[in-house]
Amino acid sequence: MVSRCAATLNTDAATVVTGDLLDLAMELGSIADRDWMAGGKPPGHAYWARVWAARALRYVWSSRATDAVARALGDEAWRVREMAARVVADRELAEAVPQLVACAADDVPRVRAAAVRALAAVGEGEHIELIAELLDDPEEPVAAAARAALERLGRRLDRPAAR
Repeated sequence: MVSRCAATLNTDAATVVTGDLLDLAMELGSIADRDWMAGGKPPGHAYWARVWAARALRYVWSSRATDAVARALGDEAWRVREMAARVVADRELAEAVPQLVACAADDVPRVRAAAVRALAAVGEGEHIELIAELLDDPEEPVAAAARAALERLGRRLDRPAAR
């Protein structure tokens, strides 16, 4: 399962999953329409396979998927980036910190919020200022995530992590 999820995450946006990976995506997403899942109805929905593959990795895990999750933080579909950040937080994948730093500046507020939550789980003292900058994010959910992240990071590092 983990290997198939990682393989799905490793597909690029232009690749439509087929065969076993398509079957896996349909099962994970409870989708019965193969054409819809393959991106045919309407076009452009094939990214859901990568979202569901990442989501599955929140529940089944092996370190073999670490590289695929880290790469998924750069996916062109924002929902994939958001879910990958959640996996990083859940699985405490410190290897993905450089990609999380990039996601903290993402155009999509939900990705920024997920990135700072993940940084709270795996970041270090050098990330405090980056998270603190998001306290002033114009999107309140991002600012709230930054406040909670600073508190969690401070507890994790056993030191104050406030501005």
